[in-house]
Parts: sequence; C-alpha cells; structure tokens
Amino acid sequence: MSTALYGLALLACPAAMGLMMWFMMRGKTTADAPKSLSAADEMELTTLRAEVDMLHLPN
Repeated sequence: MSTALYGLALLACPAAMGLMMWFMMRGKTTADAPKSLSAADEMELTTLRAEVDMLHLPN
C-alpha cells in the first residue's frame, strides 16, 4: 500500500505540470491575434527602432 502511494506521489508532480502546460497553451491561441497600431504608435516605433540601430553601430 505504501509503495502505491509513493508511486502516486511521484507521478503527481509531472501530471500536474502537464495539465498546467496544456491549459496555458490552450488559452494562448486566442491571445495571439495581431493588433493594429495607430499612426502615432507606428511613428514612435519607427523612431525607437532607429535609435536602437544607432546604439548597435560599432564605434
């Protein structure tokens, strides 16, 4: 009896982890919809990308 309980406890953690991963992946499909940006957001994004590119230039 104690061996069965030990085996059950040993399998409880991977089973719970698998269930959590499954639930997280299941909910992710609806949240990945592309979002449209406003013109101001597009302008700011372009400015920030240019600034990052300038910072990555070799000296």
